[in-house]
Amino acid sequence: MTTKPMTKTQLVAALAEATGSDKASANACLEALTQIVSSEVAGGGAVTLPGLGKFMCRDRPKRMVRNPATGEQFEKEADRVVKVTIAKALKDVINA
Repeated sequence: MTTKPMTKTQLVAALAEATGSDKASANACLEALTQIVSSEVAGGGAVTLPGLGKFMCRDRPKRMVRNPATGEQFEKEADRVVKVTIAKALKDVINA
Protein backbone atom coordinates (compact mmCIF):
# COMPACT_ATOMS: atom_id res chain seq x y z
CA MET A 1 0.00 0.00 0.00
CA THR A 2 2.08 2.87 -1.28
CA THR A 3 0.20 6.14 -1.24
CA LYS A 4 1.61 9.62 -1.27
CA PRO A 5 1.80 11.34 2.12
CA MET A 6 -0.64 14.13 2.85
CA THR A 7 0.79 17.54 1.99
CA LYS A 8 0.59 20.56 4.26
CA THR A 9 -2.03 22.14 1.97
CA GLN A 10 -4.18 19.02 2.17
CA LEU A 11 -3.73 18.84 5.94
CA VAL A 12 -4.74 22.49 6.37
CA ALA A 13 -7.81 21.96 4.17
CA ALA A 14 -8.84 18.85 6.13
CA LEU A 15 -8.28 20.63 9.44
CA ALA A 16 -10.35 23.60 8.30
CA GLU A 17 -13.17 21.33 7.17
CA ALA A 18 -13.11 19.24 10.37
CA THR A 19 -13.22 22.31 12.63
CA GLY A 20 -15.59 24.35 10.47
CA SER A 21 -13.14 27.24 10.19
CA ASP A 22 -11.36 28.86 7.29
CA LYS A 23 -8.01 27.71 5.90
CA ALA A 24 -6.13 30.77 7.19
CA SER A 25 -7.03 30.09 10.82
CA ALA A 26 -6.40 26.35 10.38
CA ASN A 27 -2.95 27.15 8.96
CA ALA A 28 -2.22 29.51 11.86
CA CYS A 29 -3.24 26.79 14.32
CA LEU A 30 -1.01 24.23 12.62
CA GLU A 31 1.94 26.67 12.57
CA ALA A 32 1.43 27.46 16.27
CA LEU A 33 1.31 23.77 17.18
CA THR A 34 4.47 23.11 15.18
CA GLN A 35 6.29 26.01 16.87
CA ILE A 36 5.21 24.94 20.38
CA VAL A 37 6.24 21.31 19.90
CA SER A 38 9.55 22.30 18.26
CA SER A 39 10.57 24.74 20.97
CA GLU A 40 9.62 22.39 23.80
CA VAL A 41 11.46 19.39 22.33
CA ALA A 42 14.51 21.51 21.42
CA GLY A 43 14.65 22.65 25.05
CA GLY A 44 14.92 19.04 26.21
CA GLY A 45 11.26 18.60 27.16
CA ALA A 46 8.62 16.26 25.85
CA VAL A 47 5.19 16.85 24.32
CA THR A 48 2.36 14.34 24.34
CA LEU A 49 -0.33 14.70 21.69
CA PRO A 50 -3.20 12.56 23.00
CA GLY A 51 -4.16 9.86 20.54
CA LEU A 52 -1.05 10.41 18.40
CA GLY A 53 2.10 9.99 20.46
CA LYS A 54 4.87 11.54 22.47
CA PHE A 55 7.70 13.66 21.03
CA MET A 56 10.92 13.90 23.01
CA CYS A 57 14.58 14.69 22.53
CA ARG A 58 17.32 12.25 23.45
CA ASP A 59 21.09 12.51 23.46
CA ARG A 60 23.19 10.08 21.43
CA PRO A 61 26.78 9.49 22.55
CA LYS A 62 29.90 9.77 20.43
CA ARG A 63 30.15 6.63 18.29
CA MET A 64 31.90 4.93 15.38
CA VAL A 65 30.02 4.97 12.07
CA ARG A 66 30.78 3.70 8.57
CA ASN A 67 30.42 5.49 5.24
CA PRO A 68 28.45 2.97 3.13
CA ALA A 69 29.92 4.28 -0.14
CA THR A 70 33.59 3.92 0.81
CA GLY A 71 33.50 1.61 3.82
CA GLU A 72 35.57 4.15 5.76
CA GLN A 73 34.93 4.23 9.50
CA PHE A 74 35.08 7.44 11.47
CA GLU A 75 33.99 8.78 14.82
CA LYS A 76 30.77 10.78 14.85
CA GLU A 77 30.36 13.39 17.55
CA ALA A 78 27.58 13.21 20.12
CA ASP A 79 24.31 14.68 18.93
CA ARG A 80 20.63 14.98 19.79
CA VAL A 81 17.73 13.32 17.98
CA VAL A 82 13.96 13.45 18.24
CA LYS A 83 12.26 10.27 19.39
CA VAL A 84 8.56 9.71 18.68
CA THR A 85 6.63 7.09 20.62
CA ILE A 86 3.33 6.22 18.96
CA ALA A 87 0.26 6.22 21.21
CA LYS A 88 -1.65 3.00 21.80
CA ALA A 89 -4.82 4.61 20.45
CA LEU A 90 -3.13 5.25 17.08
CA LYS A 91 -1.73 1.70 16.99
CA ASP A 92 -5.23 0.35 17.63
CA VAL A 93 -6.69 2.45 14.79
CA ILE A 94 -3.97 1.29 12.38
CA ASN A 95 -4.32 -2.38 13.29
CA ALA A 96 -8.15 -2.45 13.34
